[in-house]
Amino acid sequence: MTTANSIVLSPSDNVVVANGRLEKGTALPGGAATADAIESGHKVAIRAIPAGSAVVKYAQAIGRATQDIAAGQHVHSHNLVFEAGRMPVVPPSAPLEATETDKGRTFMGYRRADGRAGTRNFVGIVASVNCSATVCHAIADEANRRLLPLYPGIDGFVPIVHGQGCGMSATGDGMMVLHRTLAGYARHPNFGGVLMVGLGCEVNQLTLYGQKGVAAGKRHFNIQDAGGSRKSVEKAMGVLAEIAEEVGKLQREPIPVSEIVVGLQCGGSDGMSGITANPALGAAVDLLAGVGAIGILSETTEIYGAEHLLAYRAATPEIADKLDRLIKWWENHTAMHGASIDNNPSPGNKRGGLTTILEKSLGAVAKGGQTPLNGVFAYAEKVTGSGLVFMDTPGYDPVSATGQVAGGANVIVFTTGRGSCFGSHPTPSIKVATNTTLFEAMEEDMDVNCGVIASGDRTIAEMGREMFELIIETASGKKTKSEQFGYGDNEFVPWHLGATL
Repeated sequence: MTTANSIVLSPSDNVVVANGRLEKGTALPGGAATADAIESGHKVAIRAIPAGSAVVKYAQAIGRATQDIAAGQHVHSHNLVFEAGRMPVVPPSAPLEATETDKGRTFMGYRRADGRAGTRNFVGIVASVNCSATVCHAIADEANRRLLPLYPGIDGFVPIVHGQGCGMSATGDGMMVLHRTLAGYARHPNFGGVLMVGLGCEVNQLTLYGQKGVAAGKRHFNIQDAGGSRKSVEKAMGVLAEIAEEVGKLQREPIPVSEIVVGLQCGGSDGMSGITANPALGAAVDLLAGVGAIGILSETTEIYGAEHLLAYRAATPEIADKLDRLIKWWENHTAMHGASIDNNPSPGNKRGGLTTILEKSLGAVAKGGQTPLNGVFAYAEKVTGSGLVFMDTPGYDPVSATGQVAGGANVIVFTTGRGSCFGSHPTPSIKVATNTTLFEAMEEDMDVNCGVIASGDRTIAEMGREMFELIIETASGKKTKSEQFGYGDNEFVPWHLGATL
């Protein structure tokens, strides 16, 4: 419920969220008044909360009061701490339903020879190792200068470079994750063609990819074999000219919307993220699930404390158990490095009104809507099935999005309350602002303004429908703000696991 100055998320909550800056003495629901000025997105108690009692938001405990909190007082890091306990699950409400017309809709995409559906038609230059990164950038620059004007049907030649590939074990989790990620990009349907470039002496040998059909024939080579950096650029021009001749002829065609795969991201969250943009994206996911498409929820460290809500919706006990095992792995992983998952809320998150990981997670889970959870996948694993699924990733946005794209996401929707700047290649990224102040301040980066939900001008369902339509338009070729600016060359960040040797 939104009032003129505050937002009540559940009748059982003992805090409300400031809907704009509240001056001292502002009247609150329940008859209390603010004891001090409260910034937008921050929490204020609407009834007394004794020390040691649960602070309740979204009808869930987000932590424990460290001191007595009077009605009207600001509730934040100074009087609220992380609490690992969970309140009973509130059954999800009915998901927003797709219509029969929705189910029959199509988007204009690229049908690949193996049946996959792409939303863009890029050519990728993929580095096997950090040592070939500069050459891959040079190849992409030269191809965009010399070849792209000749083939307007190609969206661009893009470098996919990273800082790994050598100084690591040839076996183990680190190499497995890197290999799976690079193979996922090399096979991505938004690439019409791919050239892989190595140095020649690295641990992550190109032959590992050629053996599995990822880099076939002449579409991969090593700099050392080509005779050096400049000769490698010229060699690449010949290979890319052949690829461009094929890829440049491709045309968009109608493809069922059920073949859209959306990566769900949030970064630079604020107190409005779980109230406006994330629930609205969740409503769009409900519609996507209703037409047979896929929504990938990720960022395991940012569902911590709310994983029970997803487990409650798991389609099978096995899916719920797999999610639980991921949470336990992360607890052990962070403890091993002397950290806690509650370290996750960033300084920017806290300035925006978020206090604990539980509070952040309850808002983050809202991106998944109300639909059942149909699968749990490893980082960069190929995603299959339909509806809402979960992929294990860190909360760090570029790493998480990289895993989603490797898993097959052909569109990303990224919500932000503080103003995260992000875009990826080869997958277009839709940026969603949680509040109108941010949208107006950074309109050149934001595609959607969900601040209209807090103002009462639009409902969550209406904004969910708007995002659903924008996803289809983007899949059909509409450029996002991040694409227009040129984001994507530096946002490929595979998860780095294991020892550096």
